[in-house]
Amino acid sequence: MRIVVCAKEVLDPDAVNNYALAGRLEIGDDGKSLTQTTIPRLMNGFDEQALEAALRLRDAGAECRIGVVSVGSDSTALLKHAAALGADEITAVPMDDPAPDYHVVASLLAAWIRCSGNADLVLCGRQASDDDQGVVPALIGETLGMPLVTNARAVERVEGDAFRITRVTPDGDEVVEVPAPAVVTVSNELGEPRYPTAAKKIAARRMKPEVAEPTGLGLSDQDLQPRVLARRQFVPTVQGNCEFLAGETAAELADALVARLRQDGLIP
Repeated sequence: MRIVVCAKEVLDPDAVNNYALAGRLEIGDDGKSLTQTTIPRLMNGFDEQALEAALRLRDAGAECRIGVVSVGSDSTALLKHAAALGADEITAVPMDDPAPDYHVVASLLAAWIRCSGNADLVLCGRQASDDDQGVVPALIGETLGMPLVTNARAVERVEGDAFRITRVTPDGDEVVEVPAPAVVTVSNELGEPRYPTAAKKIAARRMKPEVAEPTGLGLSDQDLQPRVLARRQFVPTVQGNCEFLAGETAAELADALVARLRQDGLIP
């Protein structure tokens, strides 16, 4: 069984939030990109959990090879981190465009999956922490003709080349089964991903990613033309007011909170 995990490199969301709260997050002259160069870049957290889902399938006894692929100008550090976590194959698809839209990214990923021997299971994070769109997995599934299951918190293999997926929904968990091949997006409810050991980090340093040039993936010029163009990005003004309630005990504070909520008409 071959599992492909699609991973994206993003700016560290905690660092971005800290800059924003401090009023130091600035947009460049182009009106679309951040000027900060000290914010670290790392694997999108949801994609890291997708890799964790693949590793748990292997831990459960599934005989599989796990490949991680990333589209970007330089994803070497991300891919070596994936190798340290346990990926068997790591592949970079370089792009000169620093911010290709999701149609281009999905076309590249789907074409690479097809050209590299297809996959029994494609795992993606439910969304990226930088743009929160979550569109790429659906487009991959559409392009490859695979069913899509979203928001998984558990992925298990069952008999008959199928997978049992536990989905997170507003009404509770939903369990579905889907035949291979399939695309599954993984949510943060999967749990914390593992950390690589020092020995695996050292071994991963010697592992060079395979490079798959877009020109060798059989895509047309139209496939590589973005359909959605970013026109403007801005940092909204964040204003907040904080009111402290008085009370000597927890019960008094609770009574004061209930009284204030009633005063504001938030509770009856």
